[in-house]
Amino acid sequence: MYESKNKLYFSNPRIDLINLIPKNKDNKVLEIGAGACDTLVEIKNLNFAAEVVGVELMNLENSQQGNSLIDRLIIGNIENIELDLPENYFDVIICGDVLEHLVDPWATLNKLHKYLKPSGVIIISVPNIREYHILYKILVLRDFRYSSYGILDRTHLRFFCKKNIINLLDKSLYRIVSVTSIFKLDKLRNTKKIIDWWTFGLIRDFLTAQYVVVATKAL
Repeated sequence: MYESKNKLYFSNPRIDLINLIPKNKDNKVLEIGAGACDTLVEIKNLNFAAEVVGVELMNLENSQQGNSLIDRLIIGNIENIELDLPENYFDVIICGDVLEHLVDPWATLNKLHKYLKPSGVIIISVPNIREYHILYKILVLRDFRYSSYGILDRTHLRFFCKKNIINLLDKSLYRIVSVTSIFKLDKLRNTKKIIDWWTFGLIRDFLTAQYVVVATKAL
């Protein structure tokens, strides 16, 4: 199903995740699900890392995967391959909209744990199944139809709301530093922000399209 997706699905740098990286030009960054490697190239361009390594399921022609700024690109399914990488090596590991595509995201987070420095951070983003558009579709329209993109992307194998995301990290040897709500993925982003402000954040979970989590390595 991935082969039929628009190239933009794998492209565009994740500025929201890049902004969470500790500003250190000597960072070593590992990205799981690097796609076209736009995010890793941007990290290098911004001088936020000295070394960037990506893991991606497939080769993408005419993309940044071949950019000389990428120090190493590993092609393969993160769930099935062993990473020939040094332990306690990376300052930052990024999993941007990846875990929901995996059969066992818990095992994958456990696998990645040993590659993160004791002082390092892991940054993940995960769609929120509790967003009100999805609830309306399921509860009112009685429709769980998949789509080509978004929260009900047909390539998503796992679904999470905030409690499950927190549990996912807690059960995978990490300590959560922050959980941020993202209202994007639709044209009502600004409207959602206004509603969130007027409701004092009480219904934020229903407005959130995606959660971004920063966690450290639990020693």
